[in-house]
Amino acid sequence: MIRDYQAISKTWFPKGQQRIIPTYGKHEGVKLLGVINYETGAVYCEENTKYDAEVFLGFLKNVLKRYPQGKIVMLLDNAKVHHAKLLKEFLDNNRARLSLVFLPPYSPKMNIIEGLWGWMKDEVINNAFFSSVKEIRQAVQWFISWINKTPEIVIDRLCVRM
Repeated sequence: MIRDYQAISKTWFPKGQQRIIPTYGKHEGVKLLGVINYETGAVYCEENTKYDAEVFLGFLKNVLKRYPQGKIVMLLDNAKVHHAKLLKEFLDNNRARLSLVFLPPYSPKMNIIEGLWGWMKDEVINNAFFSSVKEIRQAVQWFISWINKTPEIVIDRLCVRM
């Protein structure tokens, strides 16, 4: 979730003159789901208005379409939607192609996609004012497009450390 209230992060300012980032006062945001291809560095990302089991199921179906061949192993945190009963039949039917591996609780450093979200926030969200969620979406889309043009930076920054 990329929230619309901006944050100051790793910035310099004269002592006693903290930088102020305005906000437009609504608590909206951009909800993202994403995967990183560990071999190629390619990032696939979707935005949704909510994040529930139906949305996650649709995302899994889209990932299988995007990568029509080979085995896919997804590393996930233990969010409730990742364990929803709604997924059982789909996962059983796609067991040959899709495996979900659940990381230990409170281990975001083990999840590559968490590194991507932090990187994106550092590059385009923090220390910036967006006058609307539309502008946040545009910044997010620019970032995903930019890293997909040079996927080797994704591998160097996120995958090699694993």
